[in-house]
Amino acid sequence: MEQKHKNRLKAQFGHLSTYKDIQVLDIADEYQYMDNELVSIIKQSVGSYLGLTLA
Repeated sequence: MEQKHKNRLKAQFGHLSTYKDIQVLDIADEYQYMDNELVSIIKQSVGSYLGLTLA
């Protein structure tokens, strides 16, 4: 998700996102579905927010 995606979510669902923590991972929207590089980047990014090391 990029900042523009977060902005769209807040604009459309602002009342539902008030108490939600939405993280922007700053991963460019240039990958194909289930691209191995994308999966790896997501695992690294999400793991840091969860305090996990995902392989």
